[in-house]
Amino acid sequence: MESRYIETNGIKLHCKVAGADHAPLMILLHGFPEFWYSWRELIPDLARTYRVVAPDMRGYNLSDKPKGVNNYRMEFLVDDIRFLINALGEEKATIVGHDWGGGVAWMLAAFFPECVSRLVILNSPHPLEMKKQFGKNIRQSLRSWYMGFFQIPFLPEMFLNLSLDRFFKRSFKSYWPYNPKQFHTQEDIDRYVAAFKQPYALTASINYYRALRKGAKRSDGIEAHKKLPMPIMIIWGEDDKFLGKELNDNVQDYCEQPVLIHYIERCSHWVQHEYPRRVVGHIFDFMDLSDQEVRLMNEVEG
Repeated sequence: MESRYIETNGIKLHCKVAGADHAPLMILLHGFPEFWYSWRELIPDLARTYRVVAPDMRGYNLSDKPKGVNNYRMEFLVDDIRFLINALGEEKATIVGHDWGGGVAWMLAAFFPECVSRLVILNSPHPLEMKKQFGKNIRQSLRSWYMGFFQIPFLPEMFLNLSLDRFFKRSFKSYWPYNPKQFHTQEDIDRYVAAFKQPYALTASINYYRALRKGAKRSDGIEAHKKLPMPIMIIWGEDDKFLGKELNDNVQDYCEQPVLIHYIERCSHWVQHEYPRRVVGHIFDFMDLSDQEVRLMNEVEG
């Protein structure tokens, strides 16, 4: 894997790049609290067939970290990836997104479908469904308590800074994962701690949540947008303590084609960490299908 700094949308994104330059482009978008390293076990396999680019999202690790909550509104996050595709010399790409990266992937596909050839989502609900569930799903609202905590200025950063090592061990090795033995070594934890000790990195990552309360033209306008036209696959760890699988129940309402969904039992929110080989296998199977075969498979699965 090669590190590259790529200018996009007025900032520089640090990206890990692998695979042949002439291969089809696949972009991997991480969530919170991660960085490109989230994909380290998938990249070598995917790069045998695709030109794989895994950026540190805006504000994370070695990418630029513009100051202020407004710089983390959804329209900026979407444009970062839209212009990244162009900066890589392509008009469209397969987009794979997990958690927050999945949210950006959904929105990119909704507003710029011409940029997305196929969409792969890992444990990230469609933004409209998430918004609806907050109003009626008490269990999901309780699961998402931290989103309210992150609205408080300064306090979340102070709290996490007290012990980043403990925070990441709890996130990846104790409470949150279903299969903690599948997870990180202390060396991996140290890399996460180092990434979030970068100046302004903690505040920038939390600003993603704060910007949700600020409103954004693009995210507000998704209700009136057309259904997503591209083939879509969802891979979902069933034992996610953050996001319930019921968030997928109405996903078809937002998509033109039937959506292919793979649920993985005994798996947490961190699906690409706990079952990397299975995730890679699902991605390759999905990508090998023609559009017509995707439709037929979805009809059979449905």
